[in-house]
Amino acid sequence: MAIHAEGLVAIVIFYLLILFVGIWAAWKNKDSGVSEGTDRSESIMVGGRDIGLFVGGFTMTATWVGGGYINGTAEYVYLPDYGLAWAQAPFGYALSLVVGGLFFAKPMRSRGYVTMLDPFQQLYGKRMGGLLFIPALMGEIFWSAAILSALGATLSVIVDININMSVVISAMIAIFYTLVGGLYSVAYTDVVQLFCIFVGLWISVPFALSNPAVSDIGVTAKEAIYQSPWLGKIEPGDKWLWADNFCLLMLGGIPWQVYFQRVLSASSATYAQVLSFLAAFGCLVMAVPSVLIGAIGASTDWNQTSYGSLPPKEKDESDMILPIVLQHLCPPYISFFGLGAVSAAVMSSADSSILSASSMFARNIYQLAFRQSASDREIVWVMRITIFVFGALATAMALLTGTVYGLWYLSSDLVYVIIFPQLLSVLFVKGTNTYGSVAAYVFGLLLRIGGGEPYLKLPPFIYYPGWVTQERVHHLTGDVEYFVQQRFPFKSVSMVASFLANVAFSYLTKYLFESGMLSHKYDFLDAVVSKHSKEIMDKTTLVGNHDNIILSEMAPVKQAMGASLAGTFINTEVLSDDGESSPEAFHNEN
Repeated sequence: MAIHAEGLVAIVIFYLLILFVGIWAAWKNKDSGVSEGTDRSESIMVGGRDIGLFVGGFTMTATWVGGGYINGTAEYVYLPDYGLAWAQAPFGYALSLVVGGLFFAKPMRSRGYVTMLDPFQQLYGKRMGGLLFIPALMGEIFWSAAILSALGATLSVIVDININMSVVISAMIAIFYTLVGGLYSVAYTDVVQLFCIFVGLWISVPFALSNPAVSDIGVTAKEAIYQSPWLGKIEPGDKWLWADNFCLLMLGGIPWQVYFQRVLSASSATYAQVLSFLAAFGCLVMAVPSVLIGAIGASTDWNQTSYGSLPPKEKDESDMILPIVLQHLCPPYISFFGLGAVSAAVMSSADSSILSASSMFARNIYQLAFRQSASDREIVWVMRITIFVFGALATAMALLTGTVYGLWYLSSDLVYVIIFPQLLSVLFVKGTNTYGSVAAYVFGLLLRIGGGEPYLKLPPFIYYPGWVTQERVHHLTGDVEYFVQQRFPFKSVSMVASFLANVAFSYLTKYLFESGMLSHKYDFLDAVVSKHSKEIMDKTTLVGNHDNIILSEMAPVKQAMGASLAGTFINTEVLSDDGESSPEAFHNEN
């Protein structure tokens, strides 16, 4: 098997750069936050809450902009049946950051939470927090696995080296610097990651555009030359499907620990909002070269290139259109620089998901559900072990599971259908309780799973209005696969049903218990009557006015005032806009 020496050298250089920056960030900030009284474990999770505008803007943008984002955008622009009209990720994720900044960043940051699951455990109890941890964990692990899987495919285009070995080495590097530095390493490597993507792709685009095999992309946008126009179109029968997928990206992109990890690390609630808006702009800017590369792929006569006579779509390699364009339409030194930068960026994308999963486990499962008396040192070691375990799990799935993308699609749907309505309820709806939360979880899960998942060959048991049977042809083998496509916006309907179930069942059980229609002894979740139960777990005041109940099981949430990082903007009023720390107080303010 041939090994392209220049490509290998480029990748090694970029990998060493990422590794160096990760270790440097860990060393530079090893005492940050600790001097102000912040636990070391919290500093690993949220970086001492002193991330400023410069680093914060980059790391917030990198919430979604990584290897999967740039490869996926280029793929959809290139695909003949989709085109730019169906490349929803740039606008979808940009709007999710805007909505997150407008409505979710301030209440989450101002109350001093450490992870996304804190408000759920505070209001609904540790068992419900554990249930909500499952789809959140699945989303993070499968996202990491999908990224690593894409990385293996990208590297195979560049250097013809063993895919398994390259994925394992990449994962080990990401796990190592995340183990050493936590959020600081993730944040600083994000700066390098975005710089690599931006420079690597923009250097490559002019060379690809000027290749003799590429037609004018302005012409191919509207006229079919080598394939259908790359602008694409939305057929009338697909409009609800398009809207459903767009809502999934826009609203389902909010309830992720990778996003709130950045929100909660900001030096104030206002900073968290500003970073979200900056990142929304960054998402759009970073998508431009990917869109152009997808358009170039759709405008190329592949018979004139070293790739071969058959275009990528007929070899089932549409998902690798970005590395293919860089490899076959650019000079070698340009393509290796671009591909090396992209592969390093893909590798760096997996770190934050692994850190997010370990943060939620160490704090919300280990510490708050099982070991409230655990020392800070113990929590740090639990985080380190789970970073390694979750990283190894994601790597194994990337190597051994052929359906990793299907698993990620399904888990991201569950995050949208289950966690988003629960987050809405816990932050903005007064009076929801654990019974409503359980009902919402069950409703959302059944309605989403009932619609099936073609990527996992999971057949539906609920056939929503407008469903059709589609066929998928595998070009290399000639096999034809039939699957059911739900054109009804059932994901968004499932999300709304889950939200309404939470509100309805919460108020119903509250009425039944408080009116005496149900005996207090049947309040087995201690959610309505027995509010003094150990099941609800925070020192935070849960009920407003004169009915305050101060609970003491949960370790206190520290709202640390950290010193700003060197090279970032300084915000002296770290928590100047912080309000009350209870959900009820927030409702009363609004």
